[in-house]
Amino acid sequence: MTAPRTFAIRTYGCQMNEHDSERLAGLLVRDGLVPATSMEDADVVVLNTCCIRENADNKLYGHLGDLKALRARRPDLQIAVGGCLAQLERERLVERAGHVDVVFGTHNLASAPGLLRRARTEGTLVEVLDRPLAATPDDEAVALAAVRDVPWAAWMTIQTGCDNSCAFCVVPQVRGPEVSRPLDELVDEARALVARGVVELTVLGQNVNSYGRDLTKRRPLFAPLLRALGSVEGLERIRFTSPHPKDLRDETIAAMAEVPAVCEQLHLPLQSGSDATLVAMRRGYRVERYLERLAAARAAIDDLAVTTDLIVGFPGETDAAFEDTLAVVAEAQFDSAFTFVFSPRPGTRAAADPSRFVPDEVVRERFSRLVAVVERASLRRNEARVGRTEPVLVEGPSKKDPSTLTARTRQGKLVHFAADDEVAPGSFADVTITHGAPHHLLGELGGVTAPPRHRRRLPLAVR
Repeated sequence: MTAPRTFAIRTYGCQMNEHDSERLAGLLVRDGLVPATSMEDADVVVLNTCCIRENADNKLYGHLGDLKALRARRPDLQIAVGGCLAQLERERLVERAGHVDVVFGTHNLASAPGLLRRARTEGTLVEVLDRPLAATPDDEAVALAAVRDVPWAAWMTIQTGCDNSCAFCVVPQVRGPEVSRPLDELVDEARALVARGVVELTVLGQNVNSYGRDLTKRRPLFAPLLRALGSVEGLERIRFTSPHPKDLRDETIAAMAEVPAVCEQLHLPLQSGSDATLVAMRRGYRVERYLERLAAARAAIDDLAVTTDLIVGFPGETDAAFEDTLAVVAEAQFDSAFTFVFSPRPGTRAAADPSRFVPDEVVRERFSRLVAVVERASLRRNEARVGRTEPVLVEGPSKKDPSTLTARTRQGKLVHFAADDEVAPGSFADVTITHGAPHHLLGELGGVTAPPRHRRRLPLAVR
């Protein structure tokens, strides 16, 4: 009997890409393949790409170079490239890496298994669609068949594409306009995931809090969706990413405050603390509006943790603009931040005039100063949790120290504590925090608990 072919997937980029890789793995399994023990042993290697920053491009082509050497030793190896960079640079990719067998884009993930089968006899195949395939009744089955790393947590894509026009971003070119899935379909999928053991669900979208605007042609349906998901019995924790500040509406804040399953965690990308830079970025809000929305969320939602995204060195960013960013970040007191150096992407407004690029040495100095401000706030906010008993969802042994377990609070904070034989991955526990560091907490196990629904103070009004 012939052994089944094996596959391995390497993922670059965001959680949307991670979830796409899970779905692709499910499709390949359904097509008769099995996961390989390592990439070197796989019969099929798929690289699911990102194009948000230049370093992702460099990593991809570096890995393709490694695979070319592996292909020389194993001529039957199949190599496929999918995802955002494949969507954006289909022709260039084949030119630079002629040993690739299949190229597919963001809109035809489900085509990958068939393309791989055909490529074994037809040679290199490139199939990148400019528009998403129409939804089919099989979509939910594909999502539910996704091969996830853990059985208790799942991602769910509620919307693809983006209708914004941020000057630094290629997502609208790659993912297309916003397309939302029907609300009832999402609730059904959530129930089916819970029936498979999921207790924590992270809702995904390029601009997640504008979900449903294309369905109603008027107002988003994100708040109703949070409330509907919160009614799913057995779904204990709901998170979402990534929202846009201009679409953080009062009804969304109210839903976050009032639905027990929605975690006290908000990722709210600031990008810059300078109004002039925000205008150049085409972000659609000013600093005052951002801080007003942030204050409204914190006033309504007890113990809210807020994280953000920040870009250093956007073209034309002056010393004064950067100082404004430092001041706003210090005022906002974020729990943590993803801080990035501006990366020019071909075809975007921000990349059009290299004469406005900030010198590398200036960017490095600014980046270091900004990280220091962020980490001071992170340390302060984490140290304030010392002495509290936190309900956590256990993720498993630490990769660095197997005698230590890692877990997440409802605020998404990472907690390390001594392992206990009674505490299994995927279980809930109470942990008393003993130490706060900029990027994690330390604690002592208080006991394993039943999955809690911690009801919070309901706001009298959301302003």
